[in-house]
Amino acid sequence: MKEVMAIIRMNRINQTKTALAEAGISSLHARECLGRGKGLIDLDILKGAEQGYEEAISQLGNTQRLIPKRMISIIVPDKLVARTVSTIIAVSRTGKHGDGKIFVMPVDESIRIRTGENGDDTLDEI
Repeated sequence: MKEVMAIIRMNRINQTKTALAEAGISSLHARECLGRGKGLIDLDILKGAEQGYEEAISQLGNTQRLIPKRMISIIVPDKLVARTVSTIIAVSRTGKHGDGKIFVMPVDESIRIRTGENGDDTLDEI
């Protein structure tokens, strides 16, 4: 089983939840977060700051604005990873900087507290 963690635009969360449910993936966790990608930094200024130039360091301080995002976490069986990722991409892609990122990580174990079930039996199945 895998954890699919996606950081997406705030205004895409409802469409993403709906699309995932329609794809048979109804269980997820979501939270608000702040973040930024490399697109907000002028790489020449960053290079100058790394070399210790005071002017570059002072300008770099003005570009560190954090953008509100939504982080969703979904634990799925291995066979649903591709469907989960493609669904998120289809709904969240605008083609502009800031669309977000998806990370896929292994999950060793899952246990349902109420019943004691473990493994894939605790996850969405289609």
